[in-house]
Amino acid sequence: MAFPRAEGRRLALKLKGRLSFCRGAAVLLGALFLAWPAFFNGFPLLYPDSMTYMDDGRIVARALFLRKFSEYYGVRSFFYSLSILPWHWNISPWPIVALQCVLVAWVLWLVVRSIVLRRPAVCYLALLLVLSLLTGVGWYADFIMPDILGPVLYLSVYLLAFAGETLSRGERFALYPIAVWGVTAHATHFILAAGLCFILALFFLFDRRPLRQRIRAVGEAAAIIVLAAAQLALHGYLYGKPSLNGERPPYLMARLVADGPGRWYLEKHCPQLQWAVCNHLQELSNDADGFLWDPDGAYESGSDAERDQISKEEIPLVLATLRAYPREQFIRSVANFREQLLAFGLYGFDPSPWMLAQFDSVLPGARASYLKSRQAHDALPLDLLTEIQWWTVIASLGLIAVAIPFLWRRHSPRLAGLSLVIVSMVVANAFVTGVLSVADDRYECRVIWLIPFLAGLFLLDWIGQRRTAKRTDASPAPGAPGAASS
Repeated sequence: MAFPRAEGRRLALKLKGRLSFCRGAAVLLGALFLAWPAFFNGFPLLYPDSMTYMDDGRIVARALFLRKFSEYYGVRSFFYSLSILPWHWNISPWPIVALQCVLVAWVLWLVVRSIVLRRPAVCYLALLLVLSLLTGVGWYADFIMPDILGPVLYLSVYLLAFAGETLSRGERFALYPIAVWGVTAHATHFILAAGLCFILALFFLFDRRPLRQRIRAVGEAAAIIVLAAAQLALHGYLYGKPSLNGERPPYLMARLVADGPGRWYLEKHCPQLQWAVCNHLQELSNDADGFLWDPDGAYESGSDAERDQISKEEIPLVLATLRAYPREQFIRSVANFREQLLAFGLYGFDPSPWMLAQFDSVLPGARASYLKSRQAHDALPLDLLTEIQWWTVIASLGLIAVAIPFLWRRHSPRLAGLSLVIVSMVVANAFVTGVLSVADDRYECRVIWLIPFLAGLFLLDWIGQRRTAKRTDASPAPGAPGAASS
């Protein structure tokens, strides 16, 4: 009997190798589905901040590894800048697109596999093809920005908290650095991850799973946030004091001034205050971006010393404004939240003269290729793509509403957990960005594709259950005519 057992092990390993190859091929094909917007454009999709991220990487790397310090390192995520540096080396951004597309495709594969039990590879490819054509997931995977890492982070937390039994040890260990990268890639990701950890803690208070499993699920999410706090050490090393954002502009001050209550408070109390921002009352704007980035705006037009002082005045102004005009600011914040929740057009890919000028120093060899792209000629069909995504999201919400009773009756813990993560993060993202920063289509568009993704999984799960039920009904009962007898 030794030979058949050895032969059986050999065949099992061969079959496992074939399955691993097929799964890897499915993920790579899914990555190609996601990469079509970059191929269609003729160049990776860029934003003015993209040039800053790619340029800051070498500045921070020189400080870390060569101890060649600089007076200024920018206001973007150092971790994202450092992570993409080996993939572009200020030569070409195409490898960054490959990295992000493969990463997104792999995480989406793990999520689909955790829900769909029959023919997951076929269902995965079908779902990813539809998503890449009807939503902005591919556009943000091909975007040289950390935006796509937010959804990757939230889905990674779902996998660790609700679908850990579907992961191998290697897959689990691989998700940790991916999630940490997602948290450190943008300040809003850190805020949203902390909020998600709190939501999970509340959810697992009422969960029926053993206490040890519940503690582990929340503990893993909390550990990711703690590890992400390494950015405190990096900022402390570069700037001499720990912080989450480095030299962060006063976003909250700009938001309150643009909303009105912050400006009212300054106009009323500046004669008694010794604040630097009071020197720029005439430049105060009802546009938060104008306050921060306009050359004639209150913040950008000030000297370095004035900008530092204005940043220190941010929290005192926020607290004073909330005490003086709580109702007015609450009403305005609710309006900002509603505006951001409904603003998810596929915009933000417009050409920029400033961005083009940065090619000489950031990507000197890629300038000619970029100039041939559709983005450089403002020829991307963004209005059409926005309309397609809008109706896809509306149809997906309708499908989810119809499927919720089915989910409730079937009691699917993983699908329920995924719904909790996706819905809470889509709503929380609109709150954090709309209320604390400024309403912008790009902020919500980077996560809204999760709604059609969830709807697709609802549909695939329902189809799978229907097929299983039909197969069970068609099978003859034991002892019935046609049933196998012993």
